[in-house]
Amino acid sequence: MLLDSLYTVEARYQEIIKLIEENINDYQQIAELSKEKSDLEEIVAKSREYRQTIKNIKEAHEIIATSDNELSELAKDDLDQLLPLSEKLERELKALLVPKDPRDKKNVIIEIRAGTGGDEAGLFAADLFRMYSRYADKNKWAIEVISQNDTGIGGFKEIIFLVKGHGAYSRFKFESGVHRVQRIPSTESSGRIHTSTVTVAVLAEVKDVDIQIPDSDLKIDVYKSAGAGGQNVQKNSTAIRITHLPTGIVIACQDERSQLQNKLRAMSIMRAKLYEIEEQKRQAEETAARRAQVGTGERAEKIRTYNYPQSRVTDHRINISSHNLQSVMEGELDLFTDELTIREEADRLSAIETED
Repeated sequence: MLLDSLYTVEARYQEIIKLIEENINDYQQIAELSKEKSDLEEIVAKSREYRQTIKNIKEAHEIIATSDNELSELAKDDLDQLLPLSEKLERELKALLVPKDPRDKKNVIIEIRAGTGGDEAGLFAADLFRMYSRYADKNKWAIEVISQNDTGIGGFKEIIFLVKGHGAYSRFKFESGVHRVQRIPSTESSGRIHTSTVTVAVLAEVKDVDIQIPDSDLKIDVYKSAGAGGQNVQKNSTAIRITHLPTGIVIACQDERSQLQNKLRAMSIMRAKLYEIEEQKRQAEETAARRAQVGTGERAEKIRTYNYPQSRVTDHRINISSHNLQSVMEGELDLFTDELTIREEADRLSAIETED
């Protein structure tokens, strides 16, 4: 089964090389084919090494069966190295052949909302935004704030922002869910530990070509931007509220200076939300094993606890804790993200092997 899949990949690889030569003047086609060729190169290289290793194993077995003791012993020595190598290459190839999430390379829209806990939840929402900003900086990704609703004491009731960079979604997608914080609020005079929650939603940014939204499905309202206390801060109506009639999803955006910019921002979020709905439908139709992968992103799922008195951050999906809360809040998230990525890939691979 594996060899059949590898032959198919190699055949496509050779076909791409031929197509590139034939379409030398079609630059757009060349770019698309070159990208696909690049995506297949690692698989093809390992495939050739794997097939050569299998061939060498077969030859070693033939020598053992037909030769004298000296050659037979040499062949056995070769097998001691070839068999573990073939198993290693087989595991690596299966992992490479696992279908990747098509959203992984996209930019990402992140929504942080204060949950239970009043002002303290808003302050922690701001802490999470700072944590994600630090993580983006470490990966050389750019952040653009789309909209924000301040609490007035340094927190956020809600903040929505875009992280731009190759692979941003693949690293942030595991942040969807409920984040719980346990600490003594700065607003608390008695020094009691409070528990508050913040919800995080992670959406892949999608383009017009990814999802089409008919104008007839949209209701667009224009109004004046509101400042602190709700007063209108602009004479012109630049704020936009877009309602998707079939689903009832409402997106409002007022932070940009022009009506057009606010509309573009709001439509970007709307497309991402509708794309996510379609993606969830697709996932629901797959096998139970694949649906069970970590990081499903359900908002009701408590994914992580930040315990300030004990300087501990625990991810409940993988039961891993960091005892350096300060470094986590400075954007050191790879301890969790790396393990969640490994678990996701292992679950996908397990699902494919079960289907096979």
